[in-house]
Amino acid sequence: MTQRDRNAASPGEDKQDGIGRALGLGLITGAADDDCSAIGTYASAGARFGPDLLWTAPLTLPMMYTVVYLSSKLGQVSGHGLFHAIKDFYPRWLLWAVLVGVLIGNTIEAAADLGGMAASINIFLPVPIPLIVIVVAAVIFALQLWGSYTLIRNIFRWLALALLAYVGSAIMAKPDAAAVLWGTLVPKIQFSREFLSIVVAIIGTTLSAYLYTWQSNEEVEEEIAEGRTTLKKRKGATDGELRRSRRDILIGMIFSNLIMYFIILSTGSTLYEAGEHDVETAAQAAEALKPLAGAAAGVLFAAGVIGVGFLAVPVMTTGAAYDLAQAVGWEHSLHAKPHEAPKFYVAIGAFTLIAVGLNFLGFNPMKALVWSGIVQGFSTPPLLLLMMLMTNNPRIMGDKVNSRTTNAMGWATTIAIFSASLGLVATWFI
Repeated sequence: MTQRDRNAASPGEDKQDGIGRALGLGLITGAADDDCSAIGTYASAGARFGPDLLWTAPLTLPMMYTVVYLSSKLGQVSGHGLFHAIKDFYPRWLLWAVLVGVLIGNTIEAAADLGGMAASINIFLPVPIPLIVIVVAAVIFALQLWGSYTLIRNIFRWLALALLAYVGSAIMAKPDAAAVLWGTLVPKIQFSREFLSIVVAIIGTTLSAYLYTWQSNEEVEEEIAEGRTTLKKRKGATDGELRRSRRDILIGMIFSNLIMYFIILSTGSTLYEAGEHDVETAAQAAEALKPLAGAAAGVLFAAGVIGVGFLAVPVMTTGAAYDLAQAVGWEHSLHAKPHEAPKFYVAIGAFTLIAVGLNFLGFNPMKALVWSGIVQGFSTPPLLLLMMLMTNNPRIMGDKVNSRTTNAMGWATTIAIFSASLGLVATWFI
């Protein structure tokens, strides 16, 4: 389909496609952002600080929307994934410096998510957690190798909706309305290492690099699926396409942000009030669902974590392989068979294997979820800075460079992430 063909699409066709995407991919994108690391981080935030961190949800919503939209727009307009664009327009030393940070962040978060999934399964299946990690990773890689991410998505996206149980649980816990309103609207900031660590972890896991590097790659994959197999056919995007992307992404990010808010609220209303300020096990995190599910809380928690884990881990490992393949010039596409892009699939397997191996270092799975968010909090800012520069570059974006509003939101997000990370570093020397 050429650029002219895209503009010729009927309004009815556009509307139907937009609604289909909004009800499907938007919710899936949002659910994938609430991965195991995010759940563990939000649960720890609520258990440790109660309602005092509820304000981070409305704060991060525009940040989430902005970074994912920028990545989506870059993929649609340039016809390339994020790291391919960096390779084409920036020095190699900068490409590799940013790439290494992203690969480390993605792999550590994939490892933490595998551990979190295993710990959740261990609630009702008393098998050693490392063994569960191996089995889960093998199943995910097999589905990537012989199936497709679409298959994984269709199987597990409904499990991810189990996260909505946190909404019901938070309401049934009957939190103090005044404290909730105050915690939501009035930021309460403590200049302590523990507090800033959680804030950086929240920002890092909410704005994880895997989410928006994957977003740009998926825009390219969707265009390939529609028959735009050459760069010439993919390059460029209409105003209508970008408008649909904004709507789709906004729906997904609102869903993700609501889940974040109610996880913090439910754990704050249960664990924090009960004096359980450290989430050491998946069973503890599941206790936040008891007001709604009672004895079935563990099963419900496990269903949600397993669902988002099966959505997110393939995104992280495949996303890391995409980024590496773009940097070195390998053939890469999920539409390609393993024999057509062997190095790409070997890279997926290698990142999965490393993620499995990290689970044998003896870290507490629930603590690792929070630390992976902190790592992402440090690896995300340089990539976001580059993305802002690229989406304002006419050589890359043509006449689709950022508007003043998008720039204001993007630069505010970049400054906020840098500030939170630097604030945490400052506490190490105080």
